[in-house]
Amino acid sequence: MSSNKKTVIVTGASSGIGFAIAEAYLKRGYNVVGNARTLERLQAAAEKLGKPESFLAVAGDISKPETAKALFARAIEAFGKVDILINNAGIFIAKPITGYTEEDLETIVGTNLKGFFYPSQAAAEHMAANKSGHIVNITASLGLQPTAKVPSLLPILIKGGINQATRGLAIELAASNVKVNAVAPGIIATPMHATDEGTQSFLRGLSPAQATGDTDDVVNAVLYLTEANFSSGVVLPVDGGAAAGVW
Repeated sequence: MSSNKKTVIVTGASSGIGFAIAEAYLKRGYNVVGNARTLERLQAAAEKLGKPESFLAVAGDISKPETAKALFARAIEAFGKVDILINNAGIFIAKPITGYTEEDLETIVGTNLKGFFYPSQAAAEHMAANKSGHIVNITASLGLQPTAKVPSLLPILIKGGINQATRGLAIELAASNVKVNAVAPGIIATPMHATDEGTQSFLRGLSPAQATGDTDDVVNAVLYLTEANFSSGVVLPVDGGAAAGVW
């Protein structure tokens, strides 16, 4: 089935920021192709979204190149073409460097690095052929401005690298009219954070605004970047000012 509506692929779409992004694009009339590791989680997300016909669930490990290829093949088969890729899938493991294990490294490289690279590679091929498209990477404010309050070398290494790769890919794809940008969130209120006051007070202290953001703050930044046709290579912090420096 082809469609005149625009189509967006969202990785890590079953919960948190990815779910909120998928929901926002559905509300704007887009076709949404959602990816998560398991079909059960995607089906639960589809239930919460009201099981819209314009939501296509494609399960698979995003660190595998075949998953990225399947995402684009299924999206093109269902909706004709892909206009936007949101590389949202990611995990965050904060530890001192001496505390990281080999498993931690493999996990973060798999989800955060390969999970960015393979979908972006598929998107570049498809979008360059169409001479249009947007890629938005969800990275991390800590990749722009590390802090001793949260030792997290592996996320800083990978997300910081993707912040730079965003700029490199934006230049590489500029002649093909493909825009590449990133949103670098700080602390966003999601179910992954404990709700006790001690934890919440610590999290608020990680930005000079003394506040945490919510998923709508990230969603609004993503929507802006995919509608900003003269912006590419932008890494947009959504972090209450934390990336501005030391306070």
